[in-house]
Amino acid sequence: MKTEKEINQAILEITMKIRNEYPELIKYLLEMPVTIPDVENPEMTIKVLTDYHESLKNIVEKYISSHK
Repeated sequence: MKTEKEINQAILEITMKIRNEYPELIKYLLEMPVTIPDVENPEMTIKVLTDYHESLKNIVEKYISSHK
């Protein structure tokens, strides 16, 4: 299992890739539920971070496959 630091690094890398290579997807990042917590002090667990990273990867993969 990856550490919190490793997952955060992976999130940063894919976010920068989206910003640099697929800027049209940025609007979807802002709408993701994990970026808009519904509680005052959300707990950022490794599972939450991993799920967020997976969702970012899915957005990019779906976009690439639909724009070939």
